[in-house]
This record gives sequence, C-alpha cells and structure tokens, in this order.
Amino acid sequence: MERPLVYLEKRAGDNWLINHDNRQFNRITEQLFQELGQLCSFGTLPKILLAERDPLQFLAGFMAATAAGCPIFLCNPDWVKAEWQQVFDLVQPDIIWGQEHFLNIGKDEGNSLPSSALSKIENKIMIPTGGSSGKIRFAIHTWETLMASVQGFQHYFQLEQVNSFCVLPLYHVSGLMQFMRSFTAGGRIAILPFKALEAGERCEIEPAEFFLSLVPTQLQRLLHYSPAWLSRFQTVLLGGAPAWTELLEQARYHSIRLAPTYGMTETASQIVTLKPQDFLGGNNSCGQVLPHAQVTIRNSSGEILSQNKIGAIAIQADSLMLGYYPHLFPEKQHLQVDDLGFFDEYGYLNIVGRSSSKIITGGENVFPSEVESVIRSTHLVADICVIGLPDKHWGQVVTAIYVPLYTSVTTNLVAAAIEDKLSKFKLPKYWVQLESLPRNAQGKLNREQLQQIAIKRRQYPPSDVAMK
Repeated sequence: MERPLVYLEKRAGDNWLINHDNRQFNRITEQLFQELGQLCSFGTLPKILLAERDPLQFLAGFMAATAAGCPIFLCNPDWVKAEWQQVFDLVQPDIIWGQEHFLNIGKDEGNSLPSSALSKIENKIMIPTGGSSGKIRFAIHTWETLMASVQGFQHYFQLEQVNSFCVLPLYHVSGLMQFMRSFTAGGRIAILPFKALEAGERCEIEPAEFFLSLVPTQLQRLLHYSPAWLSRFQTVLLGGAPAWTELLEQARYHSIRLAPTYGMTETASQIVTLKPQDFLGGNNSCGQVLPHAQVTIRNSSGEILSQNKIGAIAIQADSLMLGYYPHLFPEKQHLQVDDLGFFDEYGYLNIVGRSSSKIITGGENVFPSEVESVIRSTHLVADICVIGLPDKHWGQVVTAIYVPLYTSVTTNLVAAAIEDKLSKFKLPKYWVQLESLPRNAQGKLNREQLQQIAIKRRQYPPSDVAMK
C-alpha cells in the first residue's frame, strides 16, 4: 500500500482542493514535514495535537504528521476548557498545531507514557469519539486502516476517482474520510462549513460529479431550502445518526440520490451502505456490507443468527481501529457494538435500535426509534427523542422529549395524535417539552443530558394515557 509521501508527490501539481491555494498547501505541508524531520532526527516522535480551524492548515498538518510517522491526535477546536483538560491529561502532547490559546491548562506529568508505550503509537492516527457523553476517547487508526476504508468505498461504488463536497468537520471521521477518498483516489474536494451552505453559499462545482455527506438533521434543513440542488448530486451519503422514515420519504419524493450508511469512528466511517438506486426503489435499510468488512448478527451467547432474526451487531473489518488510546487491542478481533439489527433475505442490514437505549417496561420491549417515528408522523414536532426513565412499578417508563413545531402545539395534542397508533405499553407515560434538543455537530443526541433534564421536568399528559 502506498504511503502518504507518495500521494503528496502524485498530487503536487493538481488543483484538487477547490477554492483554496493548492500551492500554499504544498508549501505548508513541506515546511511542517521538514520541521518534524529535524525533531525526529533526535530519536523521538513528538505527539501532536491538531486543532486547526482552517481546512488548508488542518490538511497540511495532517499529511505532514502522517508522512513523518508522528502520532497525531485530531481535535475539535470548539472543545471547552474541561474537555481540553481531559485531552491534555490523557495525551501529554509535545506539539499543538492550532489557533487556540490553551490558557491555564497544564500537563499532569504523572500521566506520561513510558517509552515502551510510546513506541507503540508511532505511525498512529487518533480520531476523537464519545465526546457527546462527556468523556472524550480517541480511536487508534493507521494510514492502512483509513486506506482500507477508502478502497472498500471505491470498490463498492465502482469508482476510480471520488469527488467530495465536505460540510462536516475534518477532525471527525465523517469529514476526514471525505478528504482521504478524494485525495488518494485522484479526485477533488470542496470544503464549506454547513452554516455557510445553509446560508446560501455554494462552491463552483458540478454536483452530478460529487458525493455530498450529511447527517439527518442537515438533510432535513436542506430539503426545506434546497431540494432541487440536492437532487443534482451524484450521491448524498447519509450517516452519523439514525434517519427517521418520514425524512427518507421526503428525500425519495424529491428524487435525492440518497445512500444511507452505517459505520462509526471505530471502523473509519461506513462499512454498510445502501446504493442510491436501491433507495429510490423504496428500500429503507442501511444497505449491504462493503467488501473490506464483515458484519454478523449474534445472540447473547455470541452465536451467529440467521436472516430476519434480531441480535447484536458484531464487526470485523480491515478498517477497524487498533484500540482506544493509549490501549491497543491484544490482537485483531471483532468489535461488539451496542446496535441491534438483522439481515433480510437479500443481505440488507436493518438497524432496530441500540441495546442500551431499549426500554423494558412491564416486561415489554420498546424500541425508541419506533415511537419517535410515530410521533414525527404527526407533523406536530420539530425534533423528538424517546428514552426510558426508572420506575419502581414498571422498571422503566417510556418518556418523550420533544420540540413543538408550532407554539400552539401542546403535550396533550401530541399525546392524543398518537394514542391509536401504538400499543398502549409503547405510549409515552411522561412528556418533556424543550426549545431544542442537545445535539453535537454530527447530529447525535446527548442522552445523558436528556436523561437529567427529563427527570427534573417530566410531566404526565393531561389525558394520563395508561401504559397497559
């Protein structure tokens, strides 16, 4: 497999970075690479925190560090002080690349890794994950695991070149992999903050030649403002969080060439994807497994289940991370994730929900995604999350946290609208109305925060719908 330096040499004369000075990228990358080379000549590879806001500076830093073999940690420039302190305590960085001023954040020298451990993170790329729960972790990847994802993507879509229109953050796997696909596959990439896109800015590209990656909340907003523009894209990849049925139906109505995906930071983005022609044909699954991955459905004993049987998802992939920093897995193994799903008779993966978010109330299983879908179908809410709260009689009770679409929408109105659409044990017992739900940049909900809010603010609907 070709190394980063080879790709830097191949792309040196190309205008692959749209709306940016490619020659400046080359200059910055070369300068940083030479500086790292001088440091590495002393026998140590510095640990680098990369927190650049500017896309050109970020990508130059990423390529210089990977080419030099330095361990690099991708960081969100918008982390607050407490989050940065977590990162400093965990990483003990030698170099920080970014425009942030890290005031009053010091190193805890007691947490420094021994030299034997440092040697194990050479040539490693650490990508952040898990920040929405309050604890930041870094999935350990390599150039090889990221390239396995790129090549699986190319093979699945039968493409030599991949052009990307990136509106997702580059420090996140969803943005980084768009760069990796385009840069290494001889394609072009346009980078624009989503807020700028939503405000009406556009890059000078032909959408029919580009992939666009979105999370569900972004797709929802753009469908409201720019459905015709979205329909011009070669493919619109959709991931980061579960998409609700109504959103998929709206995209299909507007003939969006949507490709729902399933993947995560730990797998270097998507390992399952639905091709646009299948989506437009009415398929609402996550699609089929990409060639670089193997996905199985297992029961609680670890046995592989047959088609149409719901179980826990287990993953093996050439793109699978090596562990969570600073701990490496003892050997290549399958990753048991929290998601529940099944394969249908045609090999399409269907996600049912998360094992940890499944609600068991009075001995009955309730999957929040089903209840959320029904509540969305009322067209009375702008956003919705269903969770389970502890209850001494029922074990858990179904709780709906929602944002009303109009000021006139009341809890009683929403509760009445779904009363005959769900079994009684699935109907929310508690309701919480908010102005907005806490989501991160990828659209994922902060369920810990919602749990705390719901416990304080829960209320019965006036009708006090019975659970059974």
